[in-house]
Parts: sequence; C-alpha cells; structure tokens
Amino acid sequence: MFGNPIKKWLAALAAAGTLGFAANASAQQGAQQGDIVLGGSIPMTGVFAFAGIGIDAGIKDYLKIVNDAGGIKGRKIQYVPEDTGYKVDVSMAAFKKITSQHKVNLYYADSTGFSKTVNPELERAGNMLMTGASFAKELNDPQKYPLQFMVGPDYTEMVGILLNYIAKTKPGAKVALVYSDTEFGRDPVEGTRAATKKLGLNLVSEIVTPPSSVDVSAEVIKLRRADPDYTIFHGYVLAPIPEFINQAKSMGMKSAFMGTFWTMDNSTVMRMGDAADGFMGVMPYRYHYDTEGKSPMMEKIRQMRPEYQSTAYMQGFLAAMLMTEAVKRTLDAGKPLDGKNLKASLNSIQNFDTGGIIGTPISIKGNSIPVGRIYKADMKQKKMLPASDWITLGQ
Repeated sequence: MFGNPIKKWLAALAAAGTLGFAANASAQQGAQQGDIVLGGSIPMTGVFAFAGIGIDAGIKDYLKIVNDAGGIKGRKIQYVPEDTGYKVDVSMAAFKKITSQHKVNLYYADSTGFSKTVNPELERAGNMLMTGASFAKELNDPQKYPLQFMVGPDYTEMVGILLNYIAKTKPGAKVALVYSDTEFGRDPVEGTRAATKKLGLNLVSEIVTPPSSVDVSAEVIKLRRADPDYTIFHGYVLAPIPEFINQAKSMGMKSAFMGTFWTMDNSTVMRMGDAADGFMGVMPYRYHYDTEGKSPMMEKIRQMRPEYQSTAYMQGFLAAMLMTEAVKRTLDAGKPLDGKNLKASLNSIQNFDTGGIIGTPISIKGNSIPVGRIYKADMKQKKMLPASDWITLGQ
C-alpha cells in the first residue's frame, strides 16, 4: 500500500480541507532557494485547450498536496507553466524562457512534436526529467529518448490492450482499424498488424480518413463489406466517429466500436449521443466518479473537486505524482537531481500504488506504463463503466 510519505501527504490534505487552485507560479520572478522546479509547456488555449486546462489543474492539485505536507525533504515544488496554444515553436520558446529563468528539474511537454524537437536540448542540459501529453510509440524508446517517459501506455500499446481484451472475449474475432491520416493516427498501424497475428485475430480492414473528414459514407461501405466484429478508431478525439457509427448501425452492422485515450473522456463519449451506446475503449486511469475498491487518492481528488474532472486531469495529476516520486527516490539515495538520476529513480518504481488512480500496482521499466482497462458506455447512467479487469501488457 502507500509508503509513509504519501500517508503524510494524505493526512495533510485531510487537515487542510477544501484546497482550491494553487497560485500560478509562472507569475513569480524566481524560485525560492532550494525549491524543486516543474516547468510546463501547457496548451491552455488553442485546439488542445480542452486537455491542457485539465492537465494544468491536475498538476497543481497534486503539487498542492505535496507542498502542504512540507514538500520533499523540506523542499517545496514550484510549478512554472506557460501557455503554448499547442504550437511547437511556442512550446520551444516557453521551454527556453522557463529554463533560462529557473533551475528546472522536471518538465511537462504538450505534444509529440515538441517532445521530439526539444529532445536534443533536453539531453544537452542533462538536468531534468520530462513527461507530457504524448503517448507516441516513437517516444517509447529509452535509447533515443533517455530522459523522457509517458504516463500510460503508448498508442500501439493502447491498441494492444484492446486486442488482448478482444482475443479473450471472442477468440479469432475479425477486427477493423480506422485511423486518421496523421502521425498520431498512423502510430499503431504496424503494431496492430503484428498483434492481431500474434493473438490469432483477423485484421479484415484498415481504413484511413482525413483528420477532419465529414463525409465518411465511402469508408463506411468499406467497413460494411469487411463486416468486423470489432472496429477500433484511433487518431481522433470525436469527429468523425459518431458519423461512422450512426451510418454503420443504419446499415445493420453489428460491430462493437472502440476508441483510445483521447476519445475516452466521459464528456467526449457522451457527446456522441445515441451512437455512444455500447462504445468501448481503453483507459489507463480510473474515471473521476469511480468509487470502486480502495482508492484514497481518488477520494481526495473528489474532496478537492467534487465536480467531474476529465481524464486529462487524471493524466496531469499522475504525471506530477510520478515525477515527484522520482525526485524523492533520488534525494533519498543522496544523489544529485540530474536527468540521468531522476530517470533511473523513475525506472526503479516497482509495484507502486497510485492510490487508486490506476487500479493495479504499476512498474515503470522503460518509457511507458503499459496498463489499461476497457470501459463501456452506459447511456442510462451517462457513464463509462468497467468492462474488464486491469490489463498489463507483458504479463
């Protein structure tokens, strides 16, 4: 269960009562001496603001818990975010600004593009550990990206978790993959081909669409001809998934429809309307309203924010938890807080209890956490509900 430091943090939270937002540290001119600094390229505006706002709140809330309990070995954690609008050049400018004004130990990145672009500078500096919003398979390479990690499975692993569920539920099932013609969309294609073969599934169709496709009638006809038992969508947030499902159902298709992380926020799925009934997907974290089992950290989140918080919030909250755990382990070992030591400390995490944010203990061997659960839309309750146990790849 929880180690003593987390117990202390939870006790401090309970004593503090309602917490509200932490002050925006980006307005401060400098960190107090000895502070640990977490910088962030956070998309508070632009096309990814729906996620950035939640990520920002999750990071702030977890750091508030830590700081209210006295920090890590008496050192507070200062959060220094900058709005990027989800633009790589703006993110790079924010990174340079923050790192020139502060001795940064930890950093949150807003996109795959930024994570790839900043990597040479990250390695040159050598003094920080980075995570972010991307789950791109390319980043899941400790040799190429030795100072980065992702807070969950990469996109290929997400589809792999879905395929493991399918293979167990309906051995030999026919599967279709529908993806956007973007780097994001194409990420799991090769892995899906390999995993379906390994699991004895039949990949009957691969359908690619423009990222902003509105008219999908031709693609739906292709899907109908393939007649899959399961259809996996990847590379989208919402559109054109509802149109796909509505047209497919109107043609009498019986396929089960599935999505990956950025489609799986409860509010996003509910926006599909009737098309969402029975929609499934992979989620690395519990939903805000999930009270199943012993989950003290989820209870504290609900105390802090009784209203629904997005899956992006959970990602930001857990990102802050794991980065600060890496700091704690590095300091406990008496080592300098540089990137190499922080990443080694992160990779020392074995059977770690997140307090219920992930419903099974986690271990971080490389750059990802290949864990997830299948959730299914219940339109009567207007909620995504568990449809499987927690699935960890490689076990």
